[in-house]
Amino acid sequence: MSTSETFISHLIELRDRLMRIVIGLILAFLVLFPFADQIYTLLAQPLLASLPAGGQMIATEVTTPFFVPMKMAMMAAFVISLPHTLYQVWAFVSPGLYAHERRFMMPLVIASTLLFLAGMAFAYFLVFPVVFGFITGYAPEGVAVMTDIGRYLDFVITLFLAFGLAFEVPIAVIVLVGFGLVQISTLKEIRAYVIVGAFVLGAIFTPPDVISQFMLAVPLWLLYETGIFLAGFIGKRKAPDPAV
Repeated sequence: MSTSETFISHLIELRDRLMRIVIGLILAFLVLFPFADQIYTLLAQPLLASLPAGGQMIATEVTTPFFVPMKMAMMAAFVISLPHTLYQVWAFVSPGLYAHERRFMMPLVIASTLLFLAGMAFAYFLVFPVVFGFITGYAPEGVAVMTDIGRYLDFVITLFLAFGLAFEVPIAVIVLVGFGLVQISTLKEIRAYVIVGAFVLGAIFTPPDVISQFMLAVPLWLLYETGIFLAGFIGKRKAPDPAV
């Protein structure tokens, strides 16, 4: 097979995998759309619980009450279809991997899904109550806190993505080390820069209070250390026995 034919076959395979990802996302969305209002109520609960008595959320645009729950359902569909999406990515790249690399990648796909969900759960159950409690607690006297549901959706998605991706750090470290792109010693040497970068990201993606910044930065650093430990552990298991 010529180089051009190989390239075209890869493009066709990529197209098919992307179509399957989109179809999986659409099917999950169609299943969840009838429950869009319930999904929105569930995601809005952390803020509603922090509002003072009589507090509520508002919609400042005509179409917002319809589109915001629909976007919430789309976000939930993305999360539910994430294992299918990651599997399609893995299936596309697996033919170009060695046998030991394929055995290495499938557990990482599963771990990536679980870690992303764990990051979202961490944000929902631990970070949101602290953040919203801080925001509503510092409102000046006489100011009614009534957040627009569209702005709330943007804020929630940003934090979900920030913590979901932060929890993927061990996977990134293991992949970099496992494929020989970086040495564990190098990762240890740049530890101080990683810690500084974690706090910079915490300042960017969280509200301007120290507690919520620490709640992103500290797990990010600890997950980095976990990735170094696991990469070293996996490397020792894969190392050949010198006595053989």
